[in-house]
Amino acid sequence: MGKDQMIGGLLCAGSIAGILIYAWILFFTEWTLILLQLTALIAVGGVLGILAWIGYTLATTPPPKPIEEIEKEIEEELKKLEQEMSEKD
Repeated sequence: MGKDQMIGGLLCAGSIAGILIYAWILFFTEWTLILLQLTALIAVGGVLGILAWIGYTLATTPPPKPIEEIEKEIEEELKKLEQEMSEKD
């Protein structure tokens, strides 16, 4: 059995065990309300955290150069290379 298969098996078994433990706590203990509150907090916090990260990235990333400017720079570099090649010949 390969290392990846073993890790996959452990992830699968751990996930099933987590589901069973979560269900047992949710339905058969007095911790139901706390578990639901924690689950909601983690889910909402995770989604809002991802949205905040996306917003921060959009706010702090400079806009890309216009294509025309990039094409102009490429043309200038090509002209320089052509001049260098013609000078060597």
